[in-house]
Amino acid sequence: MSGHSFALEAVLQEPKRTELSVRRERAILVGVLLPGEDHGGEDPLDELARLARTAGAHVVERLAQRLDRIDPHTYVGRGKAEELARLCAAVDADAILCDHDLRPSQIHALEAVSATKVLDRSELILDIFATRAKTRQAKVQVELAQLEYTFPRLTRMWSHLDRHGGGIGTRGPGERQLESDRRAMQRRMSEMRRELEHIALRKSREVAARRDEFKVCLVGYTNAGKSTLLNALTGAESFVEDRLFATLDTKTRVWELDGGRRVLLSDTVGFIRRLPHHLVASFHATLEEATEADLLLHVIDISHPDCLHQTETVIEALAEIGCADTPSLAAFNKIDVAHPTPEAELVAAVCPNHVRVSAIEGTGLDSLAARVGESIRSRETRVTVQCHAGNGRIQACLHRVGHVLSTERRDEQVVIEARVEPRHLPALHAAADDGDSVVVHAAPGEAS
Repeated sequence: MSGHSFALEAVLQEPKRTELSVRRERAILVGVLLPGEDHGGEDPLDELARLARTAGAHVVERLAQRLDRIDPHTYVGRGKAEELARLCAAVDADAILCDHDLRPSQIHALEAVSATKVLDRSELILDIFATRAKTRQAKVQVELAQLEYTFPRLTRMWSHLDRHGGGIGTRGPGERQLESDRRAMQRRMSEMRRELEHIALRKSREVAARRDEFKVCLVGYTNAGKSTLLNALTGAESFVEDRLFATLDTKTRVWELDGGRRVLLSDTVGFIRRLPHHLVASFHATLEEATEADLLLHVIDISHPDCLHQTETVIEALAEIGCADTPSLAAFNKIDVAHPTPEAELVAAVCPNHVRVSAIEGTGLDSLAARVGESIRSRETRVTVQCHAGNGRIQACLHRVGHVLSTERRDEQVVIEARVEPRHLPALHAAADDGDSVVVHAAPGEAS
C-alpha cells in the first residue's frame, strides 16, 4: 500500500471530532481545581456529571486534581494522566470528559496516554445542544457553533466535513488536504451565517410586531425551572425535563394578569458556567427576546447549593449580551424543596428585588403577577382622551397600547381615562382628529 493510500485510510477511519458524542458510553470525569474556585458546597464535578448524564453517558468514576494552573501539556499533569490511564483500563471507560476547554495538543496527549477518547467541556455542551436542537434555527445555530469550535483545531483533529474526490489541488494528504478541509469548512460557516442573518431579520420583524405589548423574558441558569414556570403562569405545554438545556428554542405565550392586563412571556435557553462564547454568538437570534424585553424575570433555583455562583453567572452573561441595564425581577424558585443556607441569604442580598415561588406547587405565583403588574404601572402615565364617538382609531389605539380605567359617553363625545406608557403617547396623538384632546395628568409611576 502506498504512503498516500495508507494515510488516507487512517484519516477516513478516524472519528470526526464534530460527531463525537458520549451517548450510552462509560465515562470518567476529570477536573482541575484551581486556587480561589468556590462551588458553594457542591462537589466540583457535580455539574459536569449532570452534563454527562444529559448527554446520555454513564459516569463510572471521577478524578480531580488540585493545581496552581492547568498543565499545558496533559491538563492534569503527567503523573495524574498516567493514573487516569490505569483507571480507564480498570473501569473499562469509553470516554474521558474534562471540565475545562482543552487545546488540541492536550487532548492528543491525554488520548495517547490513556488510549481513550477525550472530550472537553465545550464539546460535551455542543453534543447536548446537537441532540436537543429541534427547529431549523436551533440546528443551524448548533452546527455553526460546532464548526467554529472545530475550525482552529483542524491541524490536530484532522476532521473532514466535505470529502473531495481526486483532482488538482486535492491529491494526497497533508498540507493540501488540510487546506481543502479549511476551505470547505469556511464555505459551510459562511452559509450558516447567511442563514442565521435571515433568521435574525425574521426574528427582528417578529419582535417589532410585538412592540405595543409589554414583554417579559424568563432568563436563568439551565434547569432553574424556567419552562415549568412558563407553563404554570400561562397554561402552556412547553417541554419540561429534569435535564440541563431542556429548552433551546424561544417560546412566547400570553400571560393574563389581574385587571385585564396582559403581557407576552418568553422562555429562553438557559445559561451555564463557562458557556462557550461562540455558542452565545451563534444563539444571538434566540437571545434577542432577552435583549428586547421590557422586564427580565430572572429564575433562580434557590434550593441549589451553588445558587450564588449560578446567579452571578447569569448576571455576567446578561451583561455580555447587552442586558445589564434592563429592569429585572428575581423569582426564587423551588422554595418547596429549599432550606435556609448562607448561599441563599447571599443571593437575596445580590437580588433584593425578588419573589419566592414554587412553579411546581403554584406557591407565590399571584405575588409574582402582582409584582410584574407593579412594574408595568411604574412605567405608565395617566391620560384623559376626549374624542368624537366616531373616532374609532384613537379608541382602538388606547385599548391596544394602554390600560383603560373608565369610559364615559357625553352626547357625541367619549371621555376615556387610561394609563399608557410614554413610548406610546406619540401614536396616541397621531390617532387624534381635530377637536380631540389628549391630556397627560401624571408622570410615570404616580398614582392615577
